[in-house]
Amino acid sequence: GRYIAAASVLGPVTIFEGRRRAVIHAFEGHEFGTMSIAWHPDSKVLASAGQDGKIRLWDITSGEATHSLDGGAAWVEHLSWSGGEKPILASAAGRKLKLWNAVGDLVREYPDHQSTISGLQWKPHVRQLASIAYGGVTLWDPQQSEVVRRLEWKGSSLVITWSPDGKYIATGDQDSTVHFWIMSTGEDLQMYGYPTKVRELSWDATSRYLATGGSQNVTVWDCSGSGPEGTKPITLSGHQNFLSVVRFQHHGKLLASGGADGLVYVWQLRGRRSSLAVHETSLTTGVTSLVWSPNDQYIAVGDESGGVSVFSIN
Repeated sequence: GRYIAAASVLGPVTIFEGRRRAVIHAFEGHEFGTMSIAWHPDSKVLASAGQDGKIRLWDITSGEATHSLDGGAAWVEHLSWSGGEKPILASAAGRKLKLWNAVGDLVREYPDHQSTISGLQWKPHVRQLASIAYGGVTLWDPQQSEVVRRLEWKGSSLVITWSPDGKYIATGDQDSTVHFWIMSTGEDLQMYGYPTKVRELSWDATSRYLATGGSQNVTVWDCSGSGPEGTKPITLSGHQNFLSVVRFQHHGKLLASGGADGLVYVWQLRGRRSSLAVHETSLTTGVTSLVWSPNDQYIAVGDESGGVSVFSIN
């Protein structure tokens, strides 16, 4: 949790030392713009991907790019590292899905998806990868080329997230809904009523609560029991414009939200119906990204002006 990585849509990738807020490295990033960055679990390597069709692996100690990899299309939009020993990097470029090891070797290239891949995430604690594209969710095993499982849905998903216990997958969708799959049965539940596309999802550490955007309010679903479908969610109000990010702590119970209004809230859930805003900050421009530090004591916030702010949360 010592370093913060920030990528600009113009291309450069900057590494900051978090507490001193000093620039450690300024990487050239990607021509035409950087689209994704992802830390290796040991925090010694940063992967980046961009509109030049390349994936680059950066050594944080030396500040050098150790590998430049061909994503397989004009641009590479998504990256995700697995956990465990010898982590694997998944990359999505158009319809191409590839797996790489930490020294840049191609581990596997899967058959093309039927449409553009719009999201990736590894299952927690298990070597299984989920990808989304038009038509639903596809599950992959790094040890085989064939599809492991399909969760079909006739629509377009924009974002995907596994619950920490691996029992559920949630997607935010183009048609202003949230899909919720129970993995043991394959049952597909849906939550409606959002005024815009849902691009913001986050699970709490217990896998009970799912926070969603798609509005100027944070909507939190209680996924215990038979699931959230047909239940009344918790609504957190305060933002004056649409949300751009919602993020639960890694281990704690606090939820952070940022919006196009430049406001950043930290919320404490207090049961099924109530909540408390324990922190509020206003930036001069809209929030574009927000992450918790690994120890849950700080949040780093990126904004539309290219600024990065760090706040201590006690």
